[in-house]
Amino acid sequence: MDFMQRGSHQGQVSGQVPSTSAGPPAGGHSRGKRRGFAWLPFSTVLLLFSGTILVLALVASVVMGGPENESKYVDESKYQAVFLNGGQVYFGKIKNLNDKYLRVADIYYLRVNQQVQPDAKSGQQSANDISLVKLGCELHGPADEMVVNREQVIFWENLKGDGQVAKAVATYKQQNPNGQKCDQPSQSTNTDTNKKP
Repeated sequence: MDFMQRGSHQGQVSGQVPSTSAGPPAGGHSRGKRRGFAWLPFSTVLLLFSGTILVLALVASVVMGGPENESKYVDESKYQAVFLNGGQVYFGKIKNLNDKYLRVADIYYLRVNQQVQPDAKSGQQSANDISLVKLGCELHGPADEMVVNREQVIFWENLKGDGQVAKAVATYKQQNPNGQKCDQPSQSTNTDTNKKP
């Protein structure tokens, strides 16, 4: 009898071991991991798609906007005025314009000649004499081209063809068809300020 109880007890114990109801199957645990990482291929595709959209948006912003696109406003048939931080204004043709520099050629600038002594007849100072000067005959002998750091430019503008500067440039070019000649001495080349009268 003892043998029978033991056999039936062993049958129950041995019957429980191969039973699948006692615990999860060996393959069930790995199936749970697969379900947990099932989003990985989808998220990878989504991440690559988002990255591609971002790169295309950056390329479009560089091509369609930004300082490089400002150059489309330069009217090549006209002169431009370039206003710098120090108050100096140059007139010329803008050849290159980007976010780092501005290249100008065929340059003119204004020279203000002030009289130190008042007018003896009226007792008042006379008005300032303003003249347009072609760049190139200064003491340091610059070429007729200028590259300006973009950070120094406050703004620039196209000039009308019938404005005073454009008319003065046209008159200068008519009077100097062969270009500027720097062999004539001018008062501005005198640099000796210690000379006594």
